[in-house]
Amino acid sequence: MKKILLIGAMAMAVLAVKAQDYKPVLQKTFETFVTATEQDAKVEQSNKLSLIAKKWDGEWATHYYAALSKTMLSYTEKNADKRDAYLDEAEKERDAAVSLLKKENDETYVLAAMIANARMVIDGANRWQKYGKIFSENLENAKEINPDNPRMYYLQGTNKYYTPKAYGGGKKAAMPYFEKAQALFAKEKDDDITKPSWGKRITEYYLGECKKED
Repeated sequence: MKKILLIGAMAMAVLAVKAQDYKPVLQKTFETFVTATEQDAKVEQSNKLSLIAKKWDGEWATHYYAALSKTMLSYTEKNADKRDAYLDEAEKERDAAVSLLKKENDETYVLAAMIANARMVIDGANRWQKYGKIFSENLENAKEINPDNPRMYYLQGTNKYYTPKAYGGGKKAAMPYFEKAQALFAKEKDDDITKPSWGKRITEYYLGECKKED
């Protein structure tokens, strides 16, 4: 009986170690993706994140970061068809993350808002009504769960930043959102990849741009 219990305990320990193995590689790959400056390099790292999601298919975070990277790629891709294709992949990965969590959380809602915004900016004139609504609804859902999520305010800031002044946008309108995000990022820990903390550096960039003269 003791032998059986010992074998069972060892098996559980092996499984626990295996479950943790993905975190360092996920952290390193996502960091490399974010800091890459060339599109080809970003595509390469995003593809690696997709492979990580396949290898550790049972971890919601691997799918979350695969989805996030595809969404970010869409913003920097010039070909409109490719941009939508990246977002199709992002939605599938996001859905996989939600399925594993068995519910939405503030981060998955924020990601859904980001995907909607990326869809909208591909063809703003024809898409703003549909995807603008989806963008706002998902951010509201995220805010109900966690009003202190800085990525919500970052997304609202970028949305305002790129909206023409005539429609209530521009640097002055965007700045309060970036300032709010910056304050919340200062309180956020970044020592666990399964607790998303991305967005601080890009928020600081936009905040700097908002302070410049037009």
